[in-house]
Amino acid sequence: MTTTSPAEPGQPSPGLPPRTTPAPGATISKAGIAAVIVTVVLWASAFVGIRAVGPSFSPGSLTLGRLAVAAVVLGIVVLPTLKVWPRGREWLPIAAYGVMWFGGYNVALNAAEHLLDAGTSAMLINVSPILIAILAGFFLKEGFPRWLLIGSGVAFCGVAMIALGSGQRSTADVAGVLLCLLAAVLASVSAILQKPVLRKFSAGQATWFGIMVGAVCCLPWAGQLVSEVQAAPLPATLGLVYLGIFPTAIAFTTWAYALSLISAGKLAATTYLVPGTTILISWAVLQEVPSIWGLIGGVVCLVGVGLTRRRSG
Repeated sequence: MTTTSPAEPGQPSPGLPPRTTPAPGATISKAGIAAVIVTVVLWASAFVGIRAVGPSFSPGSLTLGRLAVAAVVLGIVVLPTLKVWPRGREWLPIAAYGVMWFGGYNVALNAAEHLLDAGTSAMLINVSPILIAILAGFFLKEGFPRWLLIGSGVAFCGVAMIALGSGQRSTADVAGVLLCLLAAVLASVSAILQKPVLRKFSAGQATWFGIMVGAVCCLPWAGQLVSEVQAAPLPATLGLVYLGIFPTAIAFTTWAYALSLISAGKLAATTYLVPGTTILISWAVLQEVPSIWGLIGGVVCLVGVGLTRRRSG
């Protein structure tokens, strides 16, 4: 069963088949499942990549460089198909998630990974799926079941355990925890704002618009980026390019595509697969293993999200 969504702005409706999206409860296509898998794996690799290039790039310049690469790569794909740009109020949600997600989220996460290992950072960002589910229940009318509240409480306990373990080591780690939580909040609100945009624009277009807004916000770091690129070793620069192409241009687009097919709350829950994937990649590439508190807290977070998937009797 499917439901129709409005045609893209400026596209004539008569005689053209409307774009369809699965109705709630419909089976997700193989393409949607593939998009989720790609998103999870590439976002997990981003935590490791940020940690690896962190010594060469400051948080703001890394964000700008990553967005600049993504804007060029994704623009090559999007611009030939872009017939009509957003108009008037259509820019409001795009500007909001462009500033908060592509700009603020990335700067906060980059700064956090100067203080925390990749696995711990990924687990702390795990508060985002819970927040998305709650916000989607309120603003997107996706429902607000009892088990969502219970699971949210359990997941927050997991985050508190991670914070406790970090706080016992140093105040710098506490700052890293707070930056990760800030990034999670920015990402959560942005996901809710992006959902309606996908009714009118394709996943690639909605992503590219946000990337462009975020890049403009980060322009004050342009001079610093140029200096750091000149001083950075080649592997670090290649790492920045990787972050721009794969976790940004590709993964944010596959996320948007999946979001156009799946409810925001259910899609957000799939990102709880990111921390485990991140830890494996981080162990293999950076030889980093989170503290025992981080591991326990991460398991508690996973239990929490499992509870949110239960159906109220």
